[in-house]
Amino acid sequence: MQWGIPLEEVPQLGERLLGYCTRFSRYLRTRTRDTSEYGYKYLSGLLRMETERNMANVGRQTDVSGQNLQHFISNSPWSGRALIEAIQDEIKVHPAFQEACLVLDESAEEKTGDESAGAGRQHNGRLGKIEMSQVGVFLSLVTPKVNTWIDGELYIPEHWFNATHAEKRKALGIPDNRTFQKKPELGWVMVQRAVARKIPFKSVLMDDLYGRNAILRQELHEAQIEYYGDIPANTQVYLTQPEVVYPLTKRNKPAKNPQIVGAKAYEVQELRKRSDLPWQTLRLRPNERGYLEAKFARCRVWLVYGAKVRQEWLLIRQDAVQITYVLSNAPEDTSLETMAWRKTLRYMIERSNQDAKSELGWDEFQTRKYRAWEHQLALTILAAWFVAETRLDWMQRFTKDPALLAQYEVEVLPQLSVSNVRELLRAAMPLPQLSPQEAAQLVVTHLINRTRSRKSRLKKAKAKADALM
Repeated sequence: MQWGIPLEEVPQLGERLLGYCTRFSRYLRTRTRDTSEYGYKYLSGLLRMETERNMANVGRQTDVSGQNLQHFISNSPWSGRALIEAIQDEIKVHPAFQEACLVLDESAEEKTGDESAGAGRQHNGRLGKIEMSQVGVFLSLVTPKVNTWIDGELYIPEHWFNATHAEKRKALGIPDNRTFQKKPELGWVMVQRAVARKIPFKSVLMDDLYGRNAILRQELHEAQIEYYGDIPANTQVYLTQPEVVYPLTKRNKPAKNPQIVGAKAYEVQELRKRSDLPWQTLRLRPNERGYLEAKFARCRVWLVYGAKVRQEWLLIRQDAVQITYVLSNAPEDTSLETMAWRKTLRYMIERSNQDAKSELGWDEFQTRKYRAWEHQLALTILAAWFVAETRLDWMQRFTKDPALLAQYEVEVLPQLSVSNVRELLRAAMPLPQLSPQEAAQLVVTHLINRTRSRKSRLKKAKAKADALM
């Protein structure tokens, strides 16, 4: 077809999905039961349904008991980690990802209460305020053509590890060996896992929550991992090498707190205004909006890491919307074009996060347990890899007609999106239509569930009132 859509393969998308799930079916089984059919049905629901992808609705659309799906996600002991690692084993050998970058970011989902594992009043970046949320830290593998989540960790706020939350942690299945870890610490855990599993990547990209964390940057540097970390405009750096000294106290002993001497500190926003800072306007690549183009400048700066000092790059990007400051330990001979190109890939995790939410139902699941979060993560990564692998396969085997470039007077044609592949899958595997009787039964079931929920809430409220008497 002119647009590279293989019409002859669209009717086979259902068979492709079944074969794909069969490849991973052993990871969806337990020692005593083969629950892989639930995994296949649940995945097919996530990929085909538009909204309200909760257990009851997915079960109805895929002819599976919603209660069985709930057990499969929340309680069944199959290993989400083992499934994720099996997916990573396929991704890491795919030719499309041999020049990829890792991107570290977080995503917050609104919650109505603190009954879900890790939920609490915390910063929700999407809303831009403190709100009752559940936050995950995610690792995405990105290239200009394709991107996909490959790992994630649930962030559990510090107060969850107080003695007052012990019963709640046990009830929700939070592992006994889980301890409080800050988001950059969770990110470092995932980067280490990626290295240990030999996932190929050129560098790690981070927004300023992670980029401003000196401990994380130093850990990456000591592991010889190239990074590009956004930093706040008031971050202090040095243009000449400073010295870290420990002055003697009155007792003639070295002080505990060091002093930095021998160089003047500058905020990075000051350096942007220097007349001797060379700027270049780089047109990095064409995209669907025209061109990815911005002004870039860089200079070598010194930073202090505890008792150590280290020189690295300060990269500054300026476009019509914002100015971004980036620290990088890229080798000194790295070209500005290479650094600019790698830095601009960071926005792709926003695409990964948005696809997971709007296309794969990440922000619609309503389970409470820690295991359910891990299972949902594994199945979301499974769904994302199915779409990514399908897109990559079609890109390789089916090309767009070059005449389209001249016809539309553009230099690049859009790739198939996650939404496009899902639309084709729905055509190959149409969702069932409700009969009047089925619709009535669905309404009755909904009313029963609401009644039971109200009864449960009243019971809990009475128990709390009795406890206070």
